[in-house]
Amino acid sequence: MAFLNTKPNIDRPDDFYAELLSAHDGLNSDESQDYNTRLLLILANHVGDRDVLSQALAAASQKRE
Repeated sequence: MAFLNTKPNIDRPDDFYAELLSAHDGLNSDESQDYNTRLLLILANHVGDRDVLSQALAAASQKRE
């Protein structure tokens, strides 16, 4: 069984975050939500492992304080 990696693992995370915000420039709320949904499905397809995806869904459900 594969396990979800929740430790920092993105090369240049600040650059990625800026790119993500930039991708939303000019989008209204509905378009922004649609973009996020498409991005999530593309990344989920890339991961591909159902166990890992289930772990990610569970992790996203947990509120962080």
